[in-house]
Formats: sequence, structure tokens, C-alpha cells
Amino acid sequence: MLGGVLGGIGAALATGAVALPAEVASATAGPNGEQGGKRAPRPVAPVNQEVAARFGPEYRTLPAAVAGVDVEPLIGMHTVADIAARRKHMIDYIWKDAGRPKTLPAVETGVTGPEALAGLTGVRRIDRLTVPLNYRVTAKVYDLLPRKAWNRRLALYHNGHGEPPDTMLRTTQALLDRGYRVMVYAMPFHHWNAQGIEDPKNPGTMLPGPSHRELPPWESAAFSTLTFFLEPLTVTLNHAHATYRPVSTEMIGLSGGGWTTTVYSALDPRVTRSYPVAGSLPFWLRPASPKPSPTIGDFEQTKAAFPGFYAAQSDDFLDMYVMAAIGEGRGQLQILNRFDDCCFNGVSHRAYQAPVRDRVRLLAGGRPERGRWDLLEDATHDDHTISPHALSVILWDLDTTNVKT
Repeated sequence: MLGGVLGGIGAALATGAVALPAEVASATAGPNGEQGGKRAPRPVAPVNQEVAARFGPEYRTLPAAVAGVDVEPLIGMHTVADIAARRKHMIDYIWKDAGRPKTLPAVETGVTGPEALAGLTGVRRIDRLTVPLNYRVTAKVYDLLPRKAWNRRLALYHNGHGEPPDTMLRTTQALLDRGYRVMVYAMPFHHWNAQGIEDPKNPGTMLPGPSHRELPPWESAAFSTLTFFLEPLTVTLNHAHATYRPVSTEMIGLSGGGWTTTVYSALDPRVTRSYPVAGSLPFWLRPASPKPSPTIGDFEQTKAAFPGFYAAQSDDFLDMYVMAAIGEGRGQLQILNRFDDCCFNGVSHRAYQAPVRDRVRLLAGGRPERGRWDLLEDATHDDHTISPHALSVILWDLDTTNVKT
């Protein structure tokens, strides 16, 4: 089984500047990635041997944790009804049986964006969407209209906890250049969402903005702090669908934003194609990463923090990968950096790539237009980023995906 997985892995050369390399620029030969009437091939590149030489054998061999493990029974999604039930469970836990919010954000049009987005070009207008949350917390989301003719597709980019803006800028710029409208998100209490929060024991008293690991005092039977992470997406998508009605919604996220992409695309079928980067591993594989300490996951990524949310008998993340991929026009490409200097590194993901991909094919009835899932192992670099090679593959996948207009 693993031979087939290894054969499908594309990795690339060392990366460099923020500017898009030739492979990104050439990932689109036409509106549907066509060259001479045929679909353009997926960008590929060899392992960066200079980088690989700095890492030990644990970065190229499967860990002992996968020995004897049958992955198939760990995937709990066997039918479309299973997906619907699991999605309902997730929504009920997050919003305490109230359902996904149907509210809309406050909208300010024609604003000046935050400094982190100042380097973007080809932007016709920036709208600021403000989502009120509990405990006097708000989430600000920036909705960027391209100067180029809009292709009627919406892209969501979600940054991580403290990642610098270079990856966000490179990815957002590439999408704007292709005519995407782009909503840009930051994690709670980070970047332009840095703010205080109301003391749960003393209403009206404001406390400094907490780190995510300091959120337990706000978690209760009546309120989940997961809303800080996920409600801004729901409310801003409500706005998009109520006003300019995109024909598709793509989601890309790095690190904590990759976790957010994984979870949100599983619970909201309005997200069509999703690309979580360096954002998760199934629970049983996390301690087996070559650099396991940060890979165990942040507060919101652990079973200890949310035992009712991560309560499935199967592996929750394997299930979420499947859930994000099934549906008309839907799909997911998970991207993990083999030599990532932060999180979810190594090659243990090879153990589940084929089983998850095959489960999605089975549930989709063998029809890619009803669901696709795959994984890209990026061995082009040793950074915690969306590399130019990974971005070229994302753009290739978007450009070669037929969207009904």
C-alpha cells in the first residue's frame, strides 16, 4: 500500500523570495489549466537534498507507531449519513445546540487594511467585516476585492498564531492575481485581532488578551471557546452568500490556520476546496513525529481541552479529512512539510494517505466531482510555511478544478 503512496508524492527544490517563482506563474496555462486542450500536469520537483542532509533517518522512515496499525477501522465515516451525524455533533458542541449562526457581520467598505496586508497589489477595495463574539471579543476579517475582473470565486486565507505575513502575502497575492475575491483571517487574539476579553467571573471587567492555552476559564457547559476560532468564518460566509454569492469557496490555512481549515471545512459544506498546511496529524501519530513537542497540538487541538468535541471512537482528524472532501465539487489537499521546523513533520502521514483517499473515493462513488482527497508531502524546504512549490500545487488544483457557474 505504501508504495502507491510514495509514488504519488511531489516534493520540490529549495525556496527563496516572496516573489512567485516560475512554477507558480506557470501553474495556470488557461482558465482551466489547459495546455493545447489537455489538463496541465501537476507541478512536481525532487527532494531538496541539501536540506535533507541535515536531518536524520527519522525524517525519511515510518515511525514504530505505525507498525501493525490497520488504519481502515480508524476512519469512522462509512456513509453520507455518518458524515451528516458527525457534522451535527460538531455544530451542536460548538454552538450548544443552537445551530450554526445565521447572523451577519458589521461591514465597513473602502477601508485601509492592516499593516500586515500593506504589500498587496491589484486590490480594488478592502472591506472590513467585524464579527461580535462573546465576552466582548470581536473578530475582524478583511474582504479584498481584486482589481482584475472577479472570477466569481471566493478564497479564504487563514493565518496561524504568530506566523509572519510573508506566506499570507504571497498566497493572497497569487489569488488576487487570478481574479479571486479573498477574505483574510487571523487567529483569535493575534495580529489585528489582538484585544482584551471580559473576565468570566466579573462581568464588565476586561482582562488582557489570553494565549490560547489560557482559555479554559471561559469554557463552560453553556459556551465553547471554539466559537472564537470558527464563528467568524460562518458569519462572514453568511455575508458572502447573502450579498455577492460566490460560485465556490476555497479555503487555505497555515499552522493554526491549517487546523482551522481542517475543522471548518469538515463542518461547513459551503467550503468547496480546502488546503490545510502544517495544521494537523491524527491523534495517534502526533507523539511519533521527529519533533513531537509542538506537534502534540495547541489548546484547541487537544482532546483534553475539548473531550466532548473530540469524542469519536474513530480518529477525529481522519474523519474530518473525509468530511471536508465529500460533496458536489468538494475536495481537500492536505499539505505537510517533511522537514518543518515547527509542526507535524516527518513521514508518518504516509500511513494514512491511501486509506483516506480510498475512503473518499468509495463514498464519492468513484466520481471525483463528488469528492476528492489527497496529501502533498513537501520536502522542498525546512520552514514552517506554504512554500512556493506547495502554492504552485494549490493553484494548479484550483485552476484545473471545474466550477459550475
